[in-house]
Amino acid sequence: MNEILRSLYERKSVRAFTDEAISPEEKAAILRAAAEAPTAGNQQLYTILDLTDEDMKKALVPLCDNQPFIASAPMVLIFLADCRKWYRAFSFEGLAARAPGPGDLMLAASDANIAAQNAVCAAESLGIGSCYIGDIMENKEALSELLSLPAWVFPAAMLVFGRPTEQQLGRKKPRRCAMEHIVHENGYRDMDEAELRNMLGYKAGQKSYEAWLKGFCDFKFNSDFSREMTRSVREYWKDFE
Repeated sequence: MNEILRSLYERKSVRAFTDEAISPEEKAAILRAAAEAPTAGNQQLYTILDLTDEDMKKALVPLCDNQPFIASAPMVLIFLADCRKWYRAFSFEGLAARAPGPGDLMLAASDANIAAQNAVCAAESLGIGSCYIGDIMENKEALSELLSLPAWVFPAAMLVFGRPTEQQLGRKKPRRCAMEHIVHENGYRDMDEAELRNMLGYKAGQKSYEAWLKGFCDFKFNSDFSREMTRSVREYWKDFE
């Protein structure tokens, strides 16, 4: 197996880091890899925030579902879906550009997340672990103030980086679902109850499937943070309506 595939197959989220710093050269390489990612029309519909202010990192902890490792991560990057900069460039030249709409947001979010994954892969190649923080989409009002986010700019992803501790290195990567459930040929197909149970059942461990699924639904889908994320995304969406 080649090293790129091995890295992709073995990579796992890292939430505990050593005290070793990420060098300026390593950071530059990770950021360069992000900027070299595929992008719609070569527009690079994103802006990357490099958070070096320790107080800002600490402020993000309560705003992102109280995850303390955010504050201790040696490097924190936020990938913004940025529909604003092109619109302003058009406006400065007197061009009659339409206001950014939902399609532009979806395209920019895709651009931002592709760039983020390039950063993840580059970091992994350097022995630097990472973890996505989806909660950056919560608490729209407070985050917009903290990060100075104007209209038509959406925080699509946040990543924390650092060298993994021995415990994190030794932790087993969570198993993924079987490929026959993930890959559908030539069109989407609804999976029936039996196939969904087959796909997800291994996650239950020692619990019954029914008990595990209820607990997961309560913890993830019906949780306060999930509801807040949905509310915040709706607020960001209003800029694009």
